[in-house]
Amino acid sequence: MIVSLRIAGIGLIALTLAHVAIAKRFQWKEESERLSPFNRQAMLVHAFFIALTVGFMGALALFWAPALIIPSALGLPVTIGLTLFWGIRLYCQWLVYEWDLWLGKRFETSVHLLFSVFWLYLTVVFGCCMWLQLKEIL
Repeated sequence: MIVSLRIAGIGLIALTLAHVAIAKRFQWKEESERLSPFNRQAMLVHAFFIALTVGFMGALALFWAPALIIPSALGLPVTIGLTLFWGIRLYCQWLVYEWDLWLGKRFETSVHLLFSVFWLYLTVVFGCCMWLQLKEIL
């Protein structure tokens, strides 16, 4: 389980660093110029804090993996939160984004499927950590 958590951590840190390339690929700066100043700034600040949060999750999984497995007063709510976070993100990947945005387009479909697998991996890994903690409590 520690290895799985560390893989998750590396993946999340890589995703954090990839936000720069993602922003360029999808032209967030240019696209956001069409928004009102408040909405543009809110979008860019939110994108930054999402990347920062993902990076913190990655650091937690990479450097403090045992703390996510050993039952504790903080470990259980953290693993519940991480499991729900990534499970909801997986749900959004398939049921919030319109399929026309990716279906039938080679690059977009590949990215969609790659991230779907990654969101599922994170949900399962953090869910297993949650289960290990619950098993000890119950």
